Amino acid sequence: MRSPPVPLAEVTRGPLVESVHYGHVAAVTGDGHLAFALGDPEEAVYLRSSAKPFQVLPVLLEGAADRYGFTDPEIALACGSHEGEPVHQDTARQMLEKAGLTGEALRCGITPPLDEKEKKKLEQKGEEPSTLHNECSGKHAAMVALARHLGAPLDTYLEADHPVQQRMREVVARFADVNGEAMPTGIDGCRLPTFAVPLRAAALMFARLVAPPADWEEPTKAACGRVVRAMTTHPEMVDGTNAEELLDSAVMRAGRGLVVSKMGAEGLYAAGVPPCERWPTGLGLAVKVADGDNEERARSPIAVALLHHLGALADGDLDVLSSHRTKPVTSNEDEVVGEVRPAPTLTSQA
Repeated sequence: MRSPPVPLAEVTRGPLVESVHYGHVAAVTGDGHLAFALGDPEEAVYLRSSAKPFQVLPVLLEGAADRYGFTDPEIALACGSHEGEPVHQDTARQMLEKAGLTGEALRCGITPPLDEKEKKKLEQKGEEPSTLHNECSGKHAAMVALARHLGAPLDTYLEADHPVQQRMREVVARFADVNGEAMPTGIDGCRLPTFAVPLRAAALMFARLVAPPADWEEPTKAACGRVVRAMTTHPEMVDGTNAEELLDSAVMRAGRGLVVSKMGAEGLYAAGVPPCERWPTGLGLAVKVADGDNEERARSPIAVALLHHLGALADGDLDVLSSHRTKPVTSNEDEVVGEVRPAPTLTSQA
């Protein structure tokens, strides 16, 4: 029987719990063992931006990254959902220039930067945003570079039957250990195909990213190692420079390179823990907040509590992550009137 979602975070106001975020959790070891679960680990979820570390793997495996000399910060940007800060724009532009392309090649759409300072700067100058400001421009830059490397059409790299997207599907299916032809597919916010897998399979993907199976070929293992190194060494490229507000970079900094963290839209969160004494074959974690958590107020407390419970974050790391352990609920005058915190479902475990 399928299990219903369980409370993962609660929102307080004064002495009362005013709202509750429900969801599902799965933690899977590198050998496929379900180590921890809440709710339904078989819940089908779209990977959304949590797929980005896997979507960049074909760029490495097919030789495009080496051909165009992509650096680790550029690989990290391709894995990221960035804030559109100048460093992100410049890095995406450099990736395109290396492949002989410009921002006009990107089909991700034009969106304002997520970074408020950069957004205000554009407004004050009376300038319009570009495709480089889009949070997915790094991923799209990597994809058009791969298309050019393969000699495939550039204008249609978004389409599901394009060689670039076919390679993305193959990688996701392999890491998730699912039938690629049967994976449900939707269209992401940046217009690319996004794949759905069971939550347990999403966790397995991240376990295999940080600890590929021993019998996998060496180029794949090396590509995984480079993605993990790029993300953990340059977490500011994965989301932004303000770790006080941004979960992925904060977790990877606090974890000192021992945690890979990547959020996805509509309440998805995923992380990988490389092999260690507690998890000798590595560990993958996947969380789905059922209501979508579009304000991203619940995932930080949930993620930090779970990563601590699973041993990926030490007690001392929690001090560094104080702004993510709970989130303030404020009045219109910024007076703190409550908090968003892990639900007892989690704290009794953690």
